Amino acid sequence: MDYRAPSRTALMSAAARAAHLLVDQQPPIFADTLASALLGERADELLGYHRAFGAHPILAGARTSAVTRSRCTEDRLAEAVARRGIDQYVVLGAGLDTFAYRSELAHPIRVFEVDHPAMQEWKRARLTAAGIAVPTTVSFVPLDLEQGDLTDALTAAGFDTERPAVVSWLGVTMYLGTEAIGRVLSAVGALAPGTELLTEHLLPAEHRDPAGQLYAEQVHAAVAENGEPWRTFLTVEEMDTLLTGHGLRPLGYLRQRDTLVPQPWEERTDALRPFELSVLAHAVVPER
Repeated sequence: MDYRAPSRTALMSAAARAAHLLVDQQPPIFADTLASALLGERADELLGYHRAFGAHPILAGARTSAVTRSRCTEDRLAEAVARRGIDQYVVLGAGLDTFAYRSELAHPIRVFEVDHPAMQEWKRARLTAAGIAVPTTVSFVPLDLEQGDLTDALTAAGFDTERPAVVSWLGVTMYLGTEAIGRVLSAVGALAPGTELLTEHLLPAEHRDPAGQLYAEQVHAAVAENGEPWRTFLTVEEMDTLLTGHGLRPLGYLRQRDTLVPQPWEERTDALRPFELSVLAHAVVPER
């Protein structure tokens, strides 16, 4: 993957989160108020597509996917902070995630953004250009998840492996091989008991609904053309086996329809509707 320019998928996800505030029904499912600023010179172009063609199934699907997974993840992070006092948050494949720069919840939390070093350089340049300060509680952890050692990288950045954390891993597993996925899960499974993982995976074709299959066919072709092909698809049962085999105890599997939305899906007046393609797995490192 070429990071002399930002990951196209990272840009598309940020554009979808930003566009949600511009074209969809209020109140929003998820409010990423800084995503637009990180799009840089591409902002007008990328947001213009959503403004002009926001009801198109692919653009509406991109917004649905981006905001539902982010909403579910940050809701569960908030619960872990309130319920158990968790104060470490690891964002794997952070891309243009903005949690550490916009959320009130971020202030008492050490945030570890893990991503390819060149992607992080691009993001940090965008933060500077947008006048967004990087809090002292943020640590950038440069790592290629296909090859590097996650535990070593986190430890070098100041992560305390003796205390539990919340780990999010959104929009990444489909771009990795199963060996790399297993390596990351093993590292997470070896963290302190009580550590929670929220990780997204894509379902195989036979487990999708028609809307999910249409979205997959068109988006898979587009990302492959841009050098970021989807490589791994997992059923819930296969993800369950992977999690348990790498030291994690599954707690549940969340679909887009499970997202806490301000009003029932069927009552929405915009184009957002849940579809069966991605699943958010929630797991915990059990007591040993």
